[in-house]
Amino acid sequence: MSDDEKHNQTFEQTASGASLTFPMQCSALRKNGHVVIKGRPCKIVDMSTSKTGKHGHAKVHLVAIDIFTGKKLEDISPSTHNMDVPNVTRTEYQLVNIDDGFLNLMLQDGTPKDDVKLPESDLGKEIQAAFDEGKDLLVTAVSAMGEEQAISFKEAPKGN
Repeated sequence: MSDDEKHNQTFEQTASGASLTFPMQCSALRKNGHVVIKGRPCKIVDMSTSKTGKHGHAKVHLVAIDIFTGKKLEDISPSTHNMDVPNVTRTEYQLVNIDDGFLNLMLQDGTPKDDVKLPESDLGKEIQAAFDEGKDLLVTAVSAMGEEQAISFKEAPKGN
């Protein structure tokens, strides 16, 4: 390869988060880590390993909670098998407005984002109440596998 050829290689770019999940061997999963069970991103709350049977593989029993719905899900898998682990990201946004049950958020670079729903829980009521009092709020949202949800908020520090 000549020097020119080396410098003219093209690499295809993919959007960040192109892969919604990545594989991880069951035995490497840890409590408080994340895993996909029945197609849902979950946080592992309990796991136990059973001894190998006469013919076999140790089994891992996972108990996890869906990070968006809070539903409890369980799965049993051989410890040598791979399971999908969701790419979970937490992002802090500034709350600009609440419109029709959606949060109008702004990234730190000023990019607007308005596709995150106001949670229908007590958290949503607290965000609405604090916003109505005219407080500057920072909302933390968690996203995984194409879903995003506000999980917490705090008052923005005064003055920069």
